[in-house]
Amino acid sequence: MYKLIQHLLYFLLFLSFAKANAQKNWTLNDFYSADPILNLKVDSIFNGLSSKDKIGQMIIQAAGPLGKSTTNIIKLIAKHQLGGIIMLKGEKKAFRSLTRKFRSVSLTSNSLPILFSADAEPSLINRKISGTKKVIPTSGIKTLSKCGYVANVIGKELNYMGIRQNFAPTCDLSSGNKAIGNRSFGSHGDSVAALANKFIKTMHGAGIVATAKHFPGHGFVKGDTHTETVYIDGKLKEIDVYKPLIDSGLISVMVAHICVKNNDKYETKGLPATCSPVIIKRLLREELGFKGIVISDAMNMKAVTKISHSTLKAAMAGCDMILMPVNENETIDDISEEMLKNKPFKLQVDGSVKKIIRLKICLGML
Repeated sequence: MYKLIQHLLYFLLFLSFAKANAQKNWTLNDFYSADPILNLKVDSIFNGLSSKDKIGQMIIQAAGPLGKSTTNIIKLIAKHQLGGIIMLKGEKKAFRSLTRKFRSVSLTSNSLPILFSADAEPSLINRKISGTKKVIPTSGIKTLSKCGYVANVIGKELNYMGIRQNFAPTCDLSSGNKAIGNRSFGSHGDSVAALANKFIKTMHGAGIVATAKHFPGHGFVKGDTHTETVYIDGKLKEIDVYKPLIDSGLISVMVAHICVKNNDKYETKGLPATCSPVIIKRLLREELGFKGIVISDAMNMKAVTKISHSTLKAAMAGCDMILMPVNENETIDDISEEMLKNKPFKLQVDGSVKKIIRLKICLGML
């Protein structure tokens, strides 16, 4: 009798799911909701994927003049080895054509829709994507109204190109760091948090998921992770910026390739934060309470390429999305092999993939 009742309940839930799925349009505001129908849809899509297809959802590769060739990207999509594509330096109309082409390939290859992204910070968008409407650099934004205006402009441009994920805003506190420069809202933590939150909320309102970066903070380091290993020496001075953003519903955080030394609590022992469970699992997840999606910084940067099997280490440290791995096959094979012998890690990867699927549903892509 108990099993009969259980099957009946599942059947009723399925009917409810089918009805709701035909009517409900979830948004980014639903990402953290406990909606049982949304949960059921996530599980349904997840259960239809092979093990390697699931891992493929974690990978974001680069397209455009500075990325992989269109031919290579099409092959990766057809083999279900990509969940997302970042559009690097290029032209607005050309990017619109490329996203449409790649979307068509994902449909014909029966893969999940591709999530397109860009580094569309106010300070970078006009330089990285020609033909976009001119906006002032991030450092010139001093009021919430100006921040909202600029974010709206960027949101419209991204939607035109089919880009639904923005690797912005930069939340680093300005301190003259050459890698950050005018990409920061300033040096006062409360002001940076307020402006970053306005930017994030405006992006979400436009149907684009924003990403706060570069956790745990790039403002007070010497050097550039694109070219060398850099360190936070001592106290983490920028993490307080993230707490109000997390409390306000932040969905996505990008972690930097920054090592931490001379810090008893958060020492990374020579590993960049991207590959450090101390930074991602303990600090970001447990202490700051972040439940959303963690994205690695680009895995082809010099600060991380010197580390053997760095993409596996990033996934094991808690990254849900792996940005621009040097070798997609190695990444998928490494993660797959580790999942077979490490059940907690398998459950962690499953959780990462479900969050990515959930995000795509809340963006109206599934």
